[in-house]
Amino acid sequence: MNPTHKFKKIFYGASDNLLIQFVRYFFVGGFAFIVDFGLLYILTEYAGLHYLLSATLSFIAGLVINYIISCIWVFNNSKFRNRIVEFLFFAAIGVVGLGFNDLLIWLFTDCIGTHYMFSKIVAAAMVYLWNFFARKYLVFK
Repeated sequence: MNPTHKFKKIFYGASDNLLIQFVRYFFVGGFAFIVDFGLLYILTEYAGLHYLLSATLSFIAGLVINYIISCIWVFNNSKFRNRIVEFLFFAAIGVVGLGFNDLLIWLFTDCIGTHYMFSKIVAAAMVYLWNFFARKYLVFK
């Protein structure tokens, strides 16, 4: 298989292949993380919000972006016919991820003493795996 064909297979068209979905979710998660990370900084440093409140609000913004792009590009077959029900399951997984996110940020920041932005990077890496596999197997076929 030539490199152009591999590229197209990974980035274009529907796919039920776990590896292709994982790669695509990596890009989607990366984009959602940039939004989440940027908002965390802006809300904490410029809006003066406590870092955990900022982390919660920024995570929710990333969740919405992740949902929209994941439905369009990563996971093509929902287990649900109703988009509202689908989003509620997607969001419920996100709420568990948010709990992990906030707990990890708090642990690394308040208990270990790292900067909240570094704590966010560590939390995001761990929550990414939870979100991908939970959504792949609980929301999408």
